[in-house]
Amino acid sequence: MTNERVRNIRKEVLSDNWYTLHKFTFEYLRDDGHWETQQRESYDRGNGAAILLYNKEKGTVVLTRQFRMPTYVNGNEDGMMIEVCAGLLDGDNPEDCIRKEVEEETGYKIEHVRRVFKTYMSPGAVTEINYLFIGAYEDDMKVAEGGGVQDETENIEVLEFPFEKTLEMMASGEIKDSKTIILLQYAQINKLFGE
Repeated sequence: MTNERVRNIRKEVLSDNWYTLHKFTFEYLRDDGHWETQQRESYDRGNGAAILLYNKEKGTVVLTRQFRMPTYVNGNEDGMMIEVCAGLLDGDNPEDCIRKEVEEETGYKIEHVRRVFKTYMSPGAVTEINYLFIGAYEDDMKVAEGGGVQDETENIEVLEFPFEKTLEMMASGEIKDSKTIILLQYAQINKLFGE
């Protein structure tokens, strides 16, 4: 850590149940030269990876739909979210992680992935870095049904949409997951599907 405006960091564990919630107390040097004590809570759930699977020839993308409790208790009427395939690294490097997640969640076995972003998705409260990828898929790469890992209580529906439809779904609010929006907009800006 190299920020000379931060000193005397103290860390306290508030919860260590599913993931870890810490409280940090520290001193921060303000622009006026005075040190002030601040406190922040930070949720550590590990780092993750996500991927937009695309088929240029068909003009389609593969997404998933699953129940997300935090969205359900914060106004998402049925708690269901349409998202790109994603998962926690769990000790893997991001590329290996995302290939494994693709097969578990969607049933496609892909070899080639390309990292396009490394992002902090909610830097005010969550430590997670998310590595965002794109990867081409073809129908003959389907080796299983997908749906997630049973012992991880994943109930994932695999969806295939025309790319243009996903842009409409973003505009209508049907797709509201930030990593998915970032990757779909990346595909649009970089003309992944041509003009």
